[in-house]
Amino acid sequence: MKVVILCGGLGTRLREETVFIPKPMVQIGDRPIIWHVMKLYAQYGHTDFVLALGYKGEVIREYFYEYDLMNCDITVDLAHREPPKIHNNHNEHDWKVTLVDTGQATLKGGRLKRVEPYVGDDLLLVTYGDGLANVNINELVAFHRSHGRIATVTGVTIASRFGELDIEGDQVLAIAEKPQKSDDFANGGFFVFDRRIFDYLTPNEDCDLEVGALERVAQDGQLMVRRHTGFWGCMDTQRDRDYLNGIWEKGNAPWKVW
Repeated sequence: MKVVILCGGLGTRLREETVFIPKPMVQIGDRPIIWHVMKLYAQYGHTDFVLALGYKGEVIREYFYEYDLMNCDITVDLAHREPPKIHNNHNEHDWKVTLVDTGQATLKGGRLKRVEPYVGDDLLLVTYGDGLANVNINELVAFHRSHGRIATVTGVTIASRFGELDIEGDQVLAIAEKPQKSDDFANGGFFVFDRRIFDYLTPNEDCDLEVGALERVAQDGQLMVRRHTGFWGCMDTQRDRDYLNGIWEKGNAPWKVW
């Protein structure tokens, strides 16, 4: 199934980096965070990606367009101006990456709706381009299939500025825009949707995903949560960047399941 990654935000809390590059391209080690996200999905056999681009999307386009040239040994024949000869392969040779311009100012719901023509499966995986976790993707998909509702969100426990989930059993009753407590489960991304999610979305710039669309999905009793008590982290601030890089440099990054 397709993996849709939302990559279009401005990243205003990380302006030290995002004035030059989009937030999904901020590096952990020598690779952008979006590469780490994609490696997680690829480990579970999901290698068909659709990237919803916006702010500085051309940087992400260039990264993947030149991926072979930058990650393989090559010969460049300057005399005959032939295309470069690639001598070896990299570990991402089976990835398929579709890059879609979804607008500079479009909110996440509009971005997801605009990539609908590129999503042909009954189920789709959706996540953010700046969040990492050691989520077992196949177990997440199995949970989603078991309940038959429209949407599954991964719930994480963090002292959070993110949308708090009002949960009864495994059902999400509502998403609170402003969390009240730090010990409840919050929206950690790593969604599984069936195609009915597109009925809740429009391609308008002001169509959001969490505020609006998922609120209505929850009101209709169609949003379920799979609790994740393992590692979760995001690239939202300079402090987050330093924290994730520190973990990576120590060689014990929990999200590195490959």
